[in-house]
Amino acid sequence: MGQSIIVDDKTALVLEGGGMRGVFTCGVLDYFMDNNIYFPYTVGVSAGASNGLSYMSHQRGRAKLANIDLLDKYHYISWKYLFTQRNIMDFNLMFRDFPERIIPYHYDVYAANTDRFESVTTDCLTGKPVYWEEKKDSRRIIDIVKASCSLPFGCPIAYVDGRPMLDGGIADSIPFERAFSQGYERVVVVLTRNVGYRKSEKKPYIPGFLYKQYPLLKEAIRLRGQMYNHQLEQLEALERQGKAIVIRPVNPINVSRIEKNVTKLLNLYDEGYQCAAANHYSFVE
Repeated sequence: MGQSIIVDDKTALVLEGGGMRGVFTCGVLDYFMDNNIYFPYTVGVSAGASNGLSYMSHQRGRAKLANIDLLDKYHYISWKYLFTQRNIMDFNLMFRDFPERIIPYHYDVYAANTDRFESVTTDCLTGKPVYWEEKKDSRRIIDIVKASCSLPFGCPIAYVDGRPMLDGGIADSIPFERAFSQGYERVVVVLTRNVGYRKSEKKPYIPGFLYKQYPLLKEAIRLRGQMYNHQLEQLEALERQGKAIVIRPVNPINVSRIEKNVTKLLNLYDEGYQCAAANHYSFVE
């Protein structure tokens, strides 16, 4: 296992995104809740922010229900939503119906939780990450997590406090540096890619009409592969130094960002739970 990290008031939890690959994180967080493992500070990106909210409200199994069981029931990922919502996902269902009536979110428990939680978005005007912390205003909580989950190209630009935002993973995919900047000395990081994974650093082509008014956003999208790989290299160095425990899938992932195969998703969820269990004594006395 290598060096151990004890969860204390100087240890933070960092949750990567990855779309539907985030069901791995659902498994990890359910294991944490089953074993009463909580952190004084958690920061989540995209699916990590969405799944992290259920962890912060102590709703064990809620994220799995939303990402797997209700996906099978409602089929909320489909190209048809491009015609009705300009989105490949039914955000009305996910960010209105789910928290309000289908699987009600426990806003009161979240508000009473003294542990900190931040969600990451990317500011379309600056191309830089923004870190949001909100516990009292339920509408603003949803606006923030929806913005963090708004994938470039597949989702419309979202707005928080009138500011145009997209997926936090564009500007800060694995925000462990944010955790250190907040005074934490050690991190437990949940990744949704296997060890050794690297993104292509080839800059993607973005048609001129897309994000025309947001040139800094376009540049951030082009540089994302380089940024992500640099973060992985930094994180691996932190592992060697004993400042980070990384929980990641063991095998190469066969689940796509917009995966709809429930069997694959269940298997990845189970792997997340098992990987958290395998690391248990790396970060708990």
